[in-house]
Amino acid sequence: MDFTFLRALKAHSILLLTSLALFTVGCEDNDHDDHDHEEGHTDADGFILEDGSGNEVYREFEGAVTGSVTLSVGETLELSVHFLDHEENEIEHEEEEEGEDHEDGLVVSGADASIAVVEVEGHEEDGDDDHHGMAIHIVGISAGSTSFQIQLMHDGHSDYTSTNNVPVTVN
Repeated sequence: MDFTFLRALKAHSILLLTSLALFTVGCEDNDHDDHDHEEGHTDADGFILEDGSGNEVYREFEGAVTGSVTLSVGETLELSVHFLDHEENEIEHEEEEEGEDHEDGLVVSGADASIAVVEVEGHEEDGDDDHHGMAIHIVGISAGSTSFQIQLMHDGHSDYTSTNNVPVTVN
Protein backbone atom coordinates (compact mmCIF):
# COMPACT_ATOMS: atom_id res chain seq x y z
CA MET A 1 0.00 0.00 0.00
CA ASP A 2 1.20 3.52 -0.86
CA PHE A 3 1.07 6.01 2.06
CA THR A 4 2.52 8.95 0.07
CA PHE A 5 -0.95 10.50 -0.33
CA LEU A 6 -1.65 10.27 3.42
CA ARG A 7 1.73 11.85 4.27
CA ALA A 8 1.08 14.77 1.89
CA LEU A 9 -2.43 15.24 3.33
CA LYS A 10 -1.01 15.26 6.88
CA ALA A 11 1.60 17.92 6.01
CA HIS A 12 -1.01 20.16 4.34
CA SER A 13 -3.40 19.74 7.29
CA ILE A 14 -0.72 20.80 9.78
CA LEU A 15 0.16 23.85 7.65
CA LEU A 16 -3.52 24.83 7.35
CA LEU A 17 -4.22 24.46 11.09
CA THR A 18 -1.08 26.41 12.05
CA SER A 19 -1.98 29.27 9.68
CA LEU A 20 -5.54 29.37 11.01
CA ALA A 21 -4.34 29.48 14.62
CA LEU A 22 -1.90 32.34 13.93
CA PHE A 23 -4.55 34.32 12.04
CA THR A 24 -7.08 33.91 14.86
CA VAL A 25 -4.62 35.00 17.59
CA GLY A 26 -3.51 37.99 15.51
CA CYS A 27 -7.09 39.20 15.06
CA GLU A 28 -7.85 38.92 18.78
CA ASP A 29 -4.88 41.15 19.68
CA ASN A 30 -5.94 43.84 17.19
CA ASP A 31 -9.53 43.80 18.44
CA HIS A 32 -8.31 44.27 22.02
CA ASP A 33 -6.07 47.23 21.06
CA ASP A 34 -8.93 48.93 19.22
CA HIS A 35 -11.23 48.38 22.21
CA ASP A 36 -8.82 50.18 24.54
CA HIS A 37 -8.71 53.30 22.37
CA GLU A 38 -12.39 53.33 21.43
CA GLU A 39 -13.63 52.92 25.00
CA GLY A 40 -11.66 55.87 26.43
CA HIS A 41 -9.07 54.04 28.52
CA THR A 42 -6.31 56.34 29.79
CA ASP A 43 -2.70 55.19 29.55
CA ALA A 44 -1.23 57.49 32.21
CA ASP A 45 2.28 57.33 33.67
CA GLY A 46 1.81 60.07 36.25
CA PHE A 47 -0.11 63.15 37.32
CA ILE A 48 0.26 66.76 38.46
CA LEU A 49 -1.68 68.61 41.16
CA GLU A 50 -1.95 72.36 40.44
CA ASP A 51 -3.34 75.16 42.58
CA GLY A 52 -5.82 77.78 41.31
CA SER A 53 -2.99 79.96 39.98
CA GLY A 54 -1.59 77.12 37.85
CA ASN A 55 1.38 76.46 40.14
CA GLU A 56 2.51 72.86 40.36
CA VAL A 57 2.10 71.67 43.96
CA TYR A 58 2.84 67.96 43.50
CA ARG A 59 4.02 65.71 40.64
CA GLU A 60 4.31 61.96 40.31
CA PHE A 61 5.82 60.53 37.12
CA GLU A 62 6.82 56.88 36.71
CA GLY A 63 7.13 56.59 40.50
CA ALA A 64 9.32 59.68 41.05
CA VAL A 65 7.72 62.51 43.06
CA THR A 66 8.31 66.21 43.63
CA GLY A 67 6.49 68.57 45.96
CA SER A 68 4.00 68.11 48.76
CA VAL A 69 0.68 69.54 49.88
CA THR A 70 0.76 71.96 52.82
CA LEU A 71 -2.14 73.93 54.28
CA SER A 72 -3.35 75.46 57.53
CA VAL A 73 -6.07 74.29 59.90
CA GLY A 74 -9.40 75.55 58.54
CA GLU A 75 -7.97 76.24 55.06
CA THR A 76 -9.50 74.68 51.94
CA LEU A 77 -7.18 74.01 49.05
CA GLU A 78 -8.57 73.28 45.59
CA LEU A 79 -6.19 71.42 43.28
CA SER A 80 -6.74 70.46 39.64
CA VAL A 81 -5.56 67.00 38.60
CA HIS A 82 -3.78 66.52 35.26
CA PHE A 83 -2.70 63.05 34.13
CA LEU A 84 0.54 62.61 32.16
CA ASP A 85 1.39 60.32 29.24
CA HIS A 86 4.67 58.40 28.80
CA GLU A 87 6.38 61.58 27.48
CA GLU A 88 5.25 63.61 30.52
CA ASN A 89 2.69 65.56 28.46
CA GLU A 90 -0.79 66.26 29.82
CA ILE A 91 -3.46 63.84 28.63
CA GLU A 92 -6.49 65.80 27.45
CA HIS A 93 -9.66 65.12 29.43
CA GLU A 94 -12.48 63.87 27.17
CA GLU A 95 -15.92 65.32 27.79
CA GLU A 96 -18.73 62.93 28.61
CA GLU A 97 -21.69 62.93 26.27
CA GLU A 98 -24.94 64.16 27.76
CA GLY A 99 -26.94 61.38 29.35
CA GLU A 100 -23.95 59.03 29.41
CA ASP A 101 -24.01 56.82 32.51
CA HIS A 102 -20.82 55.04 33.52
CA GLU A 103 -18.44 54.62 36.45
CA ASP A 104 -15.62 56.92 35.29
CA GLY A 105 -13.83 59.46 37.40
CA LEU A 106 -11.37 60.28 40.06
CA VAL A 107 -11.24 58.43 43.40
CA VAL A 108 -9.17 59.42 46.44
CA SER A 109 -8.58 57.19 49.46
CA GLY A 110 -6.45 56.75 52.54
CA ALA A 111 -6.39 60.21 54.12
CA ASP A 112 -6.84 60.47 57.89
CA ALA A 113 -10.05 62.55 58.10
CA SER A 114 -9.13 63.78 61.60
CA ILE A 115 -6.20 65.68 60.00
CA ALA A 116 -7.43 66.51 56.47
CA VAL A 117 -10.51 65.75 54.42
CA VAL A 118 -9.74 65.02 50.77
CA GLU A 119 -12.71 65.00 48.38
CA VAL A 120 -13.16 64.79 44.64
CA GLU A 121 -14.82 67.89 43.24
CA GLY A 122 -17.98 67.17 41.29
CA HIS A 123 -18.02 68.13 37.60
CA GLU A 124 -20.06 71.33 37.28
CA GLU A 125 -21.94 72.25 34.12
CA ASP A 126 -22.13 76.04 34.57
CA GLY A 127 -20.14 77.10 31.50
CA ASP A 128 -17.22 78.27 33.66
CA ASP A 129 -13.91 76.84 32.43
CA ASP A 130 -12.50 77.00 35.99
CA HIS A 131 -14.65 73.98 36.88
CA HIS A 132 -13.69 71.94 33.81
CA GLY A 133 -11.79 68.70 34.28
CA MET A 134 -10.82 66.86 37.44
CA ALA A 135 -10.15 68.50 40.80
CA ILE A 136 -9.90 67.70 44.49
CA HIS A 137 -10.57 69.74 47.64
CA ILE A 138 -8.39 69.34 50.70
CA VAL A 139 -9.62 70.80 53.99
CA GLY A 140 -7.23 71.15 56.93
CA ILE A 141 -8.94 69.79 60.08
CA SER A 142 -6.14 69.58 62.69
CA ALA A 143 -2.35 69.87 62.77
CA GLY A 144 -0.51 66.78 61.60
CA SER A 145 0.44 64.73 58.55
CA THR A 146 -1.50 62.28 56.43
CA SER A 147 -1.49 61.08 52.83
CA PHE A 148 -3.87 59.87 50.14
CA GLN A 149 -3.88 57.82 46.95
CA ILE A 150 -5.39 58.87 43.61
CA GLN A 151 -7.08 56.48 41.16
CA LEU A 152 -8.49 57.23 37.72
CA MET A 153 -11.42 54.86 37.28
CA HIS A 154 -12.97 53.60 34.03
CA ASP A 155 -15.87 51.14 33.80
CA GLY A 156 -15.30 49.72 37.28
CA HIS A 157 -11.51 49.34 37.16
CA SER A 158 -8.53 51.64 37.65
CA ASP A 159 -6.82 52.95 34.51
CA TYR A 160 -4.24 54.60 36.76
CA THR A 161 -3.36 54.29 40.46
CA SER A 162 -0.75 56.54 42.06
CA THR A 163 2.34 54.55 43.00
CA ASN A 164 3.01 56.82 45.99
CA ASN A 165 0.64 58.35 48.50
CA VAL A 166 0.40 62.14 48.20
CA PRO A 167 1.72 63.64 51.48
CA VAL A 168 -0.41 66.30 53.20
CA THR A 169 0.82 68.45 56.08
CA VAL A 170 -1.62 70.59 58.06
CA ASN A 171 -0.07 73.40 60.15
